Amino acid sequence: MVSVFIDGGHGTTGLEILDRLRSRPEIRLIELDETNRKDSAARTQALNDADIAILCLPDDAAREAVSLVRNDRTCVIDASSAHRTAAGWTFGFHEIFADGLETLRNSKRISNPGCYPTGFLALVKPLADAGLVARDWPFTVNAVSGYSGGGKAMIAEFEGGQTDTSWRTYALGLAHKHVPEMQRHAGLTHAPIFAPSVARTVRGMIVEVPLMIGAMAVPPAPESIKDTLRSAFAGGKLVNLVESFDAANLTIEHAANTDRLDLFVFPSADGTQVRMIAALDNLGKGAGGACVQSLNIVAGLDETEGLRL
Repeated sequence: MVSVFIDGGHGTTGLEILDRLRSRPEIRLIELDETNRKDSAARTQALNDADIAILCLPDDAAREAVSLVRNDRTCVIDASSAHRTAAGWTFGFHEIFADGLETLRNSKRISNPGCYPTGFLALVKPLADAGLVARDWPFTVNAVSGYSGGGKAMIAEFEGGQTDTSWRTYALGLAHKHVPEMQRHAGLTHAPIFAPSVARTVRGMIVEVPLMIGAMAVPPAPESIKDTLRSAFAGGKLVNLVESFDAANLTIEHAANTDRLDLFVFPSADGTQVRMIAALDNLGKGAGGACVQSLNIVAGLDETEGLRL
């Protein structure tokens, strides 16, 4: 039996995690009523009683919650962006690191990756590690998410009649909080240009990294890119290179309502360009599903237990 406390369990990500844990007999949920959720002493007690505490909080509140953990036993999984590049924290996307699974299994402080960086890093880090793409290449990443990625406020905006748009871009100041983790964990010299957007669909996400490989000093063949991604995630259960797919059918909802991450490589006929695409659910592998995957690993369980494949 593993005791789990979700601090902030009534937010969008917290509810996704609860949905994946509530019916599992090996999980004992520590839950606070509405009054005690706002009581510092009750929260502190719950955080310290838990084997695993999952933080679904704004960044500052997540930092405060970590300070309330006063033992060396409780494992903290932080779903916020507060600790994604912080020293002493394990980045919770074990599939992109050679020793990632073992490191994660033995960690007490785990930072859940952002949804957009999950797609970007899966596409870029294996290529950079293999030397197919230089770490000083000027990467761009274009992405679109379902509106649930913006939490309750954005859900209310799209579902409550506050906007009638079908699509909009944002982060035009080129300083989105996801950029540092993209650069840091891919080991890049330059921060990528990140162009996120939101669409009128509840959930689902497409992250695209286009590459002008013909302009590189040593152009990698598109098949080498596919081979590298295939090898990087071989044997994995949640990250897959999709080998054959009709591009006309690739939609933002491709991986919605799953905890998978599907990767695609579409080359030009002359092999000088490729469009690399990651499809995931912004609330699945991009948020709650990834938290539960890390929880399973820390608890010594099958990493896909309770997840949607």
